[in-house]
Parts: sequence; structure tokens; C-alpha cells
Amino acid sequence: MANIVVPELGDSVIEATIIRWTKNEGDAVKIGDTVVELETEKANFEVAAEKNGVLTQIQKKASEDVEVGDVLGVIDESKTAASESVQTEQKPPEEKKEQEQESKQEQTEAKPPEKQREPDEEDTEEGIKVTPVAKNIANQNNVDLKAVTPTGPNNRITKEDVENYIKSRSAAEDKKTKEPSEKEEEKFDPSEFLPSLSQYYSERERREKMSRRRRTIARRMLEAQQTAAILTTFNEVDMSSVMELRKRRKDAFKEKHGVSLGLSSFFVKATIGALKAFPQINAEIQEDEIVFKNYYDIGIAIGAPEGLVVPVIREADRKSFAGIEQEVRDLAKKSDEGSLTMDELMGGTFTITNGGVFGSMLSTPILNPPQVGILGLHKIEERPVVVDGDIVISPMMYVALSYDHRIVDGREAVQFLVKIKELIEDPENLLIEG
Repeated sequence: MANIVVPELGDSVIEATIIRWTKNEGDAVKIGDTVVELETEKANFEVAAEKNGVLTQIQKKASEDVEVGDVLGVIDESKTAASESVQTEQKPPEEKKEQEQESKQEQTEAKPPEKQREPDEEDTEEGIKVTPVAKNIANQNNVDLKAVTPTGPNNRITKEDVENYIKSRSAAEDKKTKEPSEKEEEKFDPSEFLPSLSQYYSERERREKMSRRRRTIARRMLEAQQTAAILTTFNEVDMSSVMELRKRRKDAFKEKHGVSLGLSSFFVKATIGALKAFPQINAEIQEDEIVFKNYYDIGIAIGAPEGLVVPVIREADRKSFAGIEQEVRDLAKKSDEGSLTMDELMGGTFTITNGGVFGSMLSTPILNPPQVGILGLHKIEERPVVVDGDIVISPMMYVALSYDHRIVDGREAVQFLVKIKELIEDPENLLIEG
């Protein structure tokens, strides 16, 4: 027998959720076959069979939460799919005989007992026909047998007749007690309508268990709000120079590098230039210390179908425009396919999120702990602006910086965005600053 266990899932990841089993009990498996898929807070994992044999047990079902080391199922190395089928169909005579005996025993036990016959009827002094059991119940509950309607044979009163009379009498007394007096006003009780309202809404609602990734996103977002002093500052950037440069160079750029010249590389380079000028925004807090980071691992927030992910461009300051654009494209593709690795999602010193691709004009991005800064980009809109005393129409973008006010002051935050603005509006400086 070989157990299928939850493997190591990466640094600091100890839990996962079963997405689905790709094999069923009784299926033959070979070494390397994917038998079950797991979802963690960062990426999905495929667990492969480590032995040849038959999957005889599935111990953890889909949607169950599991931890590293948990046994998911069992592979029997001594069996094959064919032998498993034969053993199922052709059971030993002794086993078959035992099963038949068990079946007969179960049928015997399941047979309901015969209904006990009620004792013969007897007559009361008034000539009313009533069974002894019914008469006894009537005496115990002060029931006048004349008020009971008989339903038994020969017009006799049965036990059920007396019990039904007692129930109806109790219901009438309760109703009389609950009726308001003439002097009391009838009050509206909304609780009477709650069951019907609950049914009304439940028929129009759908419940769905949160995925492992969505639960992690919810936890981390709440954690960011509770553990950091988050503040947001804004500025606007004239995108004319960048748009004109892209227009001039996009064909030659794509021909040479095989990738389009987008906005990501410009803002990654501008962000690195601003982080070098204000290093506390590229830091993090560890207990009572500030850890300044002399490297620039820039996270790019991507809205994947399963939930937000933030893959990281390592040492982005050492990459060219083409290198950044290629890596952003590759990471976005992997996000759509659900094939991002743990290494691609770990770490990061600063994050950029672009709500503009969804049409957002302005937002306040939330921090990605333990980072202390996140840059939010937005939709480019043509707006009238004043340039050298003249009103012109320019493509403008609002940018936002959310930061942890515990180690980043408002002055540095504002100057950080001003630096971003200067570098984007004069992109030639990116060759020097970025």
C-alpha cells in the first residue's frame, strides 16, 4: 500500500483545498499520473502518483481543507484495474453466503411489528361504546365522552378519538388565551412574516463556498487594514510624451524584441527611480526595526479569474524595457492558465496595480503586507489642461500612492508621486533615473 499525501506547498504555506480528483476509486494509476489537484492561497498544485497500482481509497473529498502531510488516498500496488473488477464481480462463495444471510437478517429486522389489536370495546353506563384504553385516557384528562365523536367500528370511541379531542380542546384554549381583549389594541408582529420572507429570499439566492485563494485574499486585505496606518495621496500625469514615444517606436520595438511596448515598463522604471529617491517606501517593518531593501522586486497585481494574484518581477532595476514587457506578458499568461509557481508569487518590495485596464478613473489601492507602498494606475482620459498659458487637450492619468504612515510621512509620499510624474512626463530621464 502507498499513501497519497499532501506534499510541501512552499514557504509558509501549510494548508490547501482539494479542487478535484482526476482519478476515481478503482482506477489504475501509473507513476507520474496526476491523481488530485490542490489549491493554495498562492497557486494550484497537481499531486502525482508515486507508485503503480489501483486507487483503492479516497480519504479526502473535493472542497475539503487539508494540511501538509495529510493522507489523501491509498494506492494498492498489488492490484490492477482488471483484477479489481474481477474481484468485485466474482466474490468467494463463503462471502456471498454471508452477504445473503446478512441481507435476510436485515429484512427480518426491518419488518415492522404487527399493530397490536385494541382490546374489545366496553359500554359505559350511558350506553356509549368505548374501548378500555380510550376510557382510561378520557378519565385521566377529564374528558366528557359525550363530547367525543366516535370513528371506530359500530360507532365506538377509540383511543385516537380521545387523543384528537384533547388536542383540539388544547388548541382552542390556547387561541382563546392569545386573543386580545376588547380594550387592547392588536399589535403588528413582524415575526409572523419572517418564515415566508426567509423562503422568498432563499429561493432567489445562491450559496458558494469561498475558494482557498479568495479566503486568503479576504484575510490579507483585512490584515492590511488592521495592522498598517494606511493613507493615500494622489496626483495626475500627462501621458502625452509616453504616448508619442510609443507611437514612434512601437513597430521597431516589436520587430526587434518580439513584444509590444506597453505602459508597464515605463511605470516600473519610473517607480524604481522614485524608490531610489525615497528608500523608506521600499522598506518594511519588522517588530521595532525598519528593514531597508537595496533591491527592487516589483509586484504586478493581476486580476485572475480565481482571484487577485501579485507575481513578482525580480531585480527589475537590472531589466530592460523589453525584458520587463516580456516578463509582464508571461506572468499574465500564467495567471490566466493558473500555472504561476510559488517562487513567482513570493516576496516583492513594492507593488503596482492598474485599475485603468478595467476603466477605473480613481481608487485607493490597499497595501500588500508587509510592503509599505503600492502605486495605483488608472484610465487615461483626454482632458483640457493648461500648458504654458494655453488650454490644450492632453491624455491624462490619475495616479495614487497608498502608504503605511508608520514609516512613510506625507511629505515623502507626495514627493514620491511628483517624482513618478516627472519621469513619465519626460521619459528620456528614465534612462538615467530608472
